[in-house]
Amino acid sequence: MGANGSGPAGWTFLTNHARVLLAVARDPEARLRDVAARCGVTERTVQAIVADLEDGGYLARARAADGRRNRYRVNPDAPFRHPAEAGHEIAGLLALLAARESDEPDGPERS
Repeated sequence: MGANGSGPAGWTFLTNHARVLLAVARDPEARLRDVAARCGVTERTVQAIVADLEDGGYLARARAADGRRNRYRVNPDAPFRHPAEAGHEIAGLLALLAARESDEPDGPERS
């Protein structure tokens, strides 16, 4: 494990912002504490990330039908923020990674 315990080299491919966005895409009515647990960060961190994503136009928040929870809508047409990915929308990332775990294959097929 790396120095911060997150893997062999101490880094990962996805940022916490991407993880939170994917968790919300998987379950738009999830409580932020559940998103935090899933992403391995604090609830306060998730609250800040959700605010960033809302400000950036990646998420929209509305009250769920029960009036007690928030429901989030991901904007798949929003572009990536980094110039290296300019012109690409987050829809591709969501399509690749946002499938529910139960829908994901067991792994690569071997011949």
